Amino acid sequence: MPLTPSLSPFDGEWVSDLSAVALAKEEGRVRSVYQLLNSLIIPARTQGRMGISMNAKNGTLPQRQIGLISATALVVANMIGTGVFTTSGFLLADLGSRWTVLAVWLVGGIQAALGALCYGALARHIPQSGGEYVFLSKTLHPAAGYLAGWISLLVGFSAPVAAAAFAFGQYSRPWLWGCSPQVSGTVLVLLFAALHAANVRRGANVQNVAVLMKVSFILLFVCFAAFLLSPSAQPATKAFSPSAFGLSLVWVSFSYSGWNAAVYIGGEVENPERNLPASLLLGTGIVALLYLSLNAVFLLSAPLEVLAGKLEIGRIAGQAIGGPALGEAVSAVVALGLISSVSAMVMAGPRVYAKMANDGYLPRWLGTTGGPPRSAIAVQAALALAFLWTSSYDGLLTYLGFTLGLSTAMTVIGLIKLKLREGAEIRVPGWPIVPGLFVLGVLAMTTASAFRRPMESAIGLATLVAGWVSWRLTKNMRHRDDLSEGVADPGGSASG
Repeated sequence: MPLTPSLSPFDGEWVSDLSAVALAKEEGRVRSVYQLLNSLIIPARTQGRMGISMNAKNGTLPQRQIGLISATALVVANMIGTGVFTTSGFLLADLGSRWTVLAVWLVGGIQAALGALCYGALARHIPQSGGEYVFLSKTLHPAAGYLAGWISLLVGFSAPVAAAAFAFGQYSRPWLWGCSPQVSGTVLVLLFAALHAANVRRGANVQNVAVLMKVSFILLFVCFAAFLLSPSAQPATKAFSPSAFGLSLVWVSFSYSGWNAAVYIGGEVENPERNLPASLLLGTGIVALLYLSLNAVFLLSAPLEVLAGKLEIGRIAGQAIGGPALGEAVSAVVALGLISSVSAMVMAGPRVYAKMANDGYLPRWLGTTGGPPRSAIAVQAALALAFLWTSSYDGLLTYLGFTLGLSTAMTVIGLIKLKLREGAEIRVPGWPIVPGLFVLGVLAMTTASAFRRPMESAIGLATLVAGWVSWRLTKNMRHRDDLSEGVADPGGSASG
């Protein structure tokens, strides 16, 4: 899902025009991971419509040319993915009540809005492209910024590829003679890995069409269903459980990931002090309303026992409302979105790994001097298949939400530290309640996740530890290279 964690950012479907990357020239040895993600994710023709043009001479973008509407559209596009079509059945199985499930989606939207307010405050003070990488490097420590990049690259690509492939397998199962989701998902991942390794080009505007299609579908489906729903009252099948509610928020947070998308292009937004926080709040609010409306339709369309625990809740709701034809139509839209998501992440992720390898942050054999990064494509495909065959779908959601949530919490802790140090110079809406509630919310979710899903949470923590070890090893190797070349290490004084 592409530009966030949150990069996940990567719950939305993104398509890259890599000619922008080819034009960029290296400016020093250390380059923001997220600046690279920005050049990968925003298609060149989309840049043209936004009024952005790449300077072929120095590989830079003209500053401050993205307005409020474009920044808000970026947030909406990056947030709306396929999680909204696949999550509520698992929530219903855990919570046992339609209204509690809707409450989770509401609280998830509020949590995302709190995060948007905090990120907006940071963006006003640090209006640069780079997102968490820049924020954490400037407010906490360069190692924290590297760790944010590590999370986004590993958790933001390989695991979401596996989740999207599994969901595709489940939605397409009736069309594939009952083939298991792992088998059909494996075929999908390997197919796109082979295509992109062969340097097959794709149109850069597919992403925009996919997002527009999903938004239009949600609106049409909700309006159509509103006239046909005849829900029956059903009591909750389970007593309220705070830990179950917290774990459900972890799952929902993955569907809301992307609310921080505009901060990755903060250096190109006009009047960032006003437009950045406004775009984050507007985009989050729009998506929250769409999610609440769509899930209300899903949950009221059929009896609880029919929906609970089902990944393909969109298909079931469509069949209950409009018969088999509507169910198949819903499944087709979701399946196409999942295919687009897998293809976009299989294309973008390896380019990031290859660029980091060329810059010395990953093993050199992952890099490329020309043509597609075949080694990086193979590594990402192997990681995605490992996730696909060793994890359940809800297990993947837990791992993703847990790990990406910790990244955003670290960023807001950096804001709190900055505010305490600089005082009135940093304007934080609702200080100290808003950032405090956001951090407490993430801590509550991760605690509930660790209590109910200890294995997935432990793997998330292991990912963070591996990232820190990678930072230390990379820093030491680069320091030795600099010494051998007679160059002082500029980051030596900041090391911990």
